[in-house]
Amino acid sequence: MSDQAQALRQLVSSYRELAEGSSKQRTARVLTVSSGKGGVGKSNFTLNFALALKSLGRKVLVFDADIGMANIDVLMGARPKYNLYHLLRGERKMSEIVELGTLGLPFIAGGSGLADLFLLSEADLNYFTSQIEIVAEEMDFIIFDTGAGLSKETLKFITAADECLVVTTPEPTSITDAYALIKVVHGLDDQVNFRLVVNRVNGESEARQVADKISLVSRRFLELEIPMLGYLRDDTHVMQAVKGQTPFITAFPASAAARDIQRLAMTYLNVPQKKPDDTLSGIKGFMHRWLRRDK
Repeated sequence: MSDQAQALRQLVSSYRELAEGSSKQRTARVLTVSSGKGGVGKSNFTLNFALALKSLGRKVLVFDADIGMANIDVLMGARPKYNLYHLLRGERKMSEIVELGTLGLPFIAGGSGLADLFLLSEADLNYFTSQIEIVAEEMDFIIFDTGAGLSKETLKFITAADECLVVTTPEPTSITDAYALIKVVHGLDDQVNFRLVVNRVNGESEARQVADKISLVSRRFLELEIPMLGYLRDDTHVMQAVKGQTPFITAFPASAAARDIQRLAMTYLNVPQKKPDDTLSGIKGFMHRWLRRDK
């Protein structure tokens, strides 16, 4: 417990140094993890994917952006003192609401405060922007775990991010809903980059079949290529880890799911990233797109 407290103090200290005028130029790449329907393992994927990236030496912040079912903290057995609500109310700074979870993974709990995020005044949005930019300068990736489905809030997160990882399973309804999500988002913004993650499959062959179904209709009706980033095999260890409120990558590192998530993270880092105009990438690009008001 003392080690975690010390790590948190060091993390907060680095944020404060940045706020006081550090000249660091790093800015995090922003991605959302989304799904067409609930129950596909999206949040569990987000958490373990973030930990896999961290194990590969990347600095990652997880932002629980699921308004209705925020549960990243539950999956780690964590009890955060503060969440986004305290920042938006002006009661805490961004550095104070960042918590450390498993293996020191920084995360921000969402909760009820997320709903307020969409009702902020221009001045409050500017404050939120300045706070998140400070954190982003310390990170390589900020991962937003969005709500499932097609809510206005989820769509806004997806269209503001650098890319979207869509999680699906072999279930027909999951495949249909994943395509529906892609179709709606593409209709709103045809510049969104998608990659597909197929969860709970028997192996690569089944994953390819699922991915091909989505790719085929996306290519035919949207003229859009949806590459498959990777897959996770159906593994009883995953549910055991969920029940124990521990990420499966740490609870069962030799399991099939843990090996799959590690391979998927390495693939993600090795695939060239699509880079838009530098002025519109990373957290600055995210906030630029986020701040676009509906007329």
